[in-house]
Amino acid sequence: MTSTIHCDIVSAESEIFSGDVTMVVVSGEEGELGIAPRHAPLLTRLKPGQVRVMLPEGGEEFYYISGGMLEIQPHVVTVLSDTAQRAADLDEAAAVKAKEEAERAIADRSAGMEIAQAQAQLAQAVAQLAALERLRKQLKR
Repeated sequence: MTSTIHCDIVSAESEIFSGDVTMVVVSGEEGELGIAPRHAPLLTRLKPGQVRVMLPEGGEEFYYISGGMLEIQPHVVTVLSDTAQRAADLDEAAAVKAKEEAERAIADRSAGMEIAQAQAQLAQAVAQLAALERLRKQLKR
């Protein structure tokens, strides 16, 4: 029998995923984290990026988060984010447009958008596009 850990991915709007998984991979501020059953307790911040959950039956699911917090207990992993979506539900055209706008705002320092805000918007758009690309690669297998 495969060892599992319970995972909850929650946004400000709703619960996006809840179920048993064999592993969770997230983008922490210091790099990628892989969480397996009986992981040591941990509380850390997450940066915008992808959450990958590996299901007991062998499949994988991909989610995008805008950043947030990760809490790990020996039998439960909780991802808390302001925004979370299934990677398949992301709007690629909107992400490309947001990326272009953020790049323009950073290049044109006289624009109304603050540089820090533009950099955060750019990081989120790039993370969304990366999540979509990884999902595409997964679907080609």
